[in-house]
Amino acid sequence: MGVLRDWIRRSRWLTVVCALFTSAITAAEASEFVERVPRVLVLYPYDERVAATTVAGEAVRARLLEATGGKIDLFSEFLDLARFPEVHHVDHMAQFLAEKYSNRQPDIVIALGEQSAKFIATHRTLLAKNARIIVAGFNRTTALRINLPDDVLGVFTEFDILKTAQMAQHLQPDAHHLFIIGGSSDFDRWWLDTARAGLASFAKNYKTTYLENLTIAEFAAAAAAFPPDSIVLVLTIFKDRSGRNFIPRDAVKQIAADATAPIYGPYATYIDSGIVGGNVVTFESLGSKVADLSLDVLGGKPVDHVDAPHVDMVDARQLERWGLSEKRLPPGTVQMFRQPTFLEQYWISALVTLAIVATQSIAIAVLLVERRRRRLAEKQSRSRLLEVIHLNQSATAGALSASIAHELNQPLGAIRSNAEAASSLLRSSHPDLKLIEQILIDIQDDDQRAHDIILRMRGLLKKRAEIDWQRFDLNELTTISIKILQGEASRRGISVTSNPADGALPIRADKVHIQQVILNIAMNAMDAMHSRRGMQRKLMLETRLTKDSKAELSISDSGHGIPENLLSVIFDPFYTTKVAGTGLGLSIARTIVHTYGGEICAANRCEGGAVFRVKLPLAEKG
Repeated sequence: MGVLRDWIRRSRWLTVVCALFTSAITAAEASEFVERVPRVLVLYPYDERVAATTVAGEAVRARLLEATGGKIDLFSEFLDLARFPEVHHVDHMAQFLAEKYSNRQPDIVIALGEQSAKFIATHRTLLAKNARIIVAGFNRTTALRINLPDDVLGVFTEFDILKTAQMAQHLQPDAHHLFIIGGSSDFDRWWLDTARAGLASFAKNYKTTYLENLTIAEFAAAAAAFPPDSIVLVLTIFKDRSGRNFIPRDAVKQIAADATAPIYGPYATYIDSGIVGGNVVTFESLGSKVADLSLDVLGGKPVDHVDAPHVDMVDARQLERWGLSEKRLPPGTVQMFRQPTFLEQYWISALVTLAIVATQSIAIAVLLVERRRRRLAEKQSRSRLLEVIHLNQSATAGALSASIAHELNQPLGAIRSNAEAASSLLRSSHPDLKLIEQILIDIQDDDQRAHDIILRMRGLLKKRAEIDWQRFDLNELTTISIKILQGEASRRGISVTSNPADGALPIRADKVHIQQVILNIAMNAMDAMHSRRGMQRKLMLETRLTKDSKAELSISDSGHGIPENLLSVIFDPFYTTKVAGTGLGLSIARTIVHTYGGEICAANRCEGGAVFRVKLPLAEKG
């Protein structure tokens, strides 16, 4: 029994061990089939405050995440080698990172900047033995100098300080001084040596000064005393003479604050720190190039070194500050912080406004043409109206000619009789001088009567080329019109009476035209009483001031009146009930009254006959 019990116990343990072993194999096999996402480690040479590498790194991360749909592991390490360059610190950093990523070996290591490239080249075996290395942020010469392995890929930035200097030369053609500023770190000194070589020929045209190995305060003091006709190129200041470390952009900002001449630099991160501009690599474009190269590596595509694109870039505010013309900028220069012009900012609104203004201008032009045509038409219409009125006046004068001749014959006959009597008295032996004097007075009175008759006829027949605007009293004009009509009325056996308003009724119009209205209506009224006999023929002219402050003239007769169905058409042209009528008298009267802003109407009187009323606006005082 004991042996059997031992065997059973051992069998159970064996089963458990086999089960555990089988589970381990299954898990391992399963993990082999799980696809692992790629890992990318980005090494920054400084801390996160250095904008150049930080901007580039963020561009790398954004591009990789977008391209992979987030199926990628991204890691970042800030080495801070500018402030801690000691060998033992670098070694400790490498050992720390090796342990940190021992179970998360990166597929690609991106080293931004020369210090990061040196670091990974030295500690590659320890940190990322099987990773592909991509370096960026320096030129090919530097890559050779730091002796990078052959399989390292580079996105190189070939900074050419001469292009920045040439931009400055275009903007400041009258400059005579050239200042080049650089710090005291190894990288700063490398930049100064590069600038001396690249600007050797360019500097011969200027009085050139290299400002180096100074404290930041000394740099700022020197900048505050630059001659105005100076070109100033600032390279990098990672460290000043006192050993103080800087972010180059912050150092540039201190120097540019009180500078007395425009400053230029080779880095896009210097824009907005007080410099005018320069030929730069935008760190966003550098990061995009690095990310694209990384994607090609991950995709197994053929790869090789690439160059980051350069662009001329300026700060539009600094152009304005120093009075530099943007017309002198190289073609294709990018202007940062440029305030768009009104047309650039509101071009759609400006285009719509321009279209509206153009449409309005065309409409105004059309309206002006139409206005001119209308005025011409009005002038022609007025001219024709004056001609028609004149013809109507002539016709009226013709109709009154018999009575006027009869009326004129009376004073002329009296003049002749009085002249003969005076002649007879003068031939007597004792002429009566007092009687002769009275005869002469009578002759003068009769002559004045004849003169008045002729004067009224001349006014009636006077032709107008334009309206003769006058201010006159409607009462007086009515009295004159009655005198003209008196002879014809007497000939027809019609009694003419008047009832003038108590006060004056001043109106502004052409007196002859208003008189013609009165004559036309009065002649029609006398014609309407043709069948009446004796005392039944009466013509009344009355003036008054209406409640709405208008001058009203009413002309009434004792005829048979106007049929009710004809009251609406009697003013129409060519409408007449007379056998020999033209149908123009009342139509012309209405046209004249409307021309002067008045109204005319006709109605039947309760006691018989018709009445015509003319209302005209009173003339303004003054």
